[in-house]
Amino acid sequence: QIWKRVSWDSSTLGFWFTELLERNAQFSTWIFEGRPNAFWMTGFFNPQGFLTAMRQEVTRAHKGWALDSVTIHNEVLRQTKEEITLPPMEGVYIYGLYMDGAAWDRRNGKLTESTPKVLFTQLPVLHIFAINSTAPKDPKLYVCPIYKKPRRTDLTFITVVYLRTVLSPDHWILRGVALLCDI
Repeated sequence: QIWKRVSWDSSTLGFWFTELLERNAQFSTWIFEGRPNAFWMTGFFNPQGFLTAMRQEVTRAHKGWALDSVTIHNEVLRQTKEEITLPPMEGVYIYGLYMDGAAWDRRNGKLTESTPKVLFTQLPVLHIFAINSTAPKDPKLYVCPIYKKPRRTDLTFITVVYLRTVLSPDHWILRGVALLCDI
């Protein structure tokens, strides 16, 4: 019971052990081989802190930028993790997110209806980057929350990303579409 208090939440011991191996692989690669080309979001104990650090890194790289005016933006790529051979010029590539309530049309780069009887679909690599602007986002984009677990609470909320869609964003809100780090 003691180790459960200091560990991450997992549905089964088997999943916990698999995540332990994957976390170890990600951090070992980072330590011994340098910054990875893409990051497994689920592997972080504090994903919000990781994204804040990325914002700070980008802000420091640009003279005259202030952290208060730097906001996170994103782009869903067509590539899978295996197809990524270089890190982005700025920001980070994230993989391992699962879409709940919808699917992603890789060819057109937009949200689409999920296939019947398919609960979760994997999102391709997500490029998260920072820009020096506090201008409002396009209202035609769906503001999609990212959660650590399927249980959607304030404690499991990480951030939001903006996804392209042909349908109204309200359509996806009513469906409860979200991205999950762990299913």
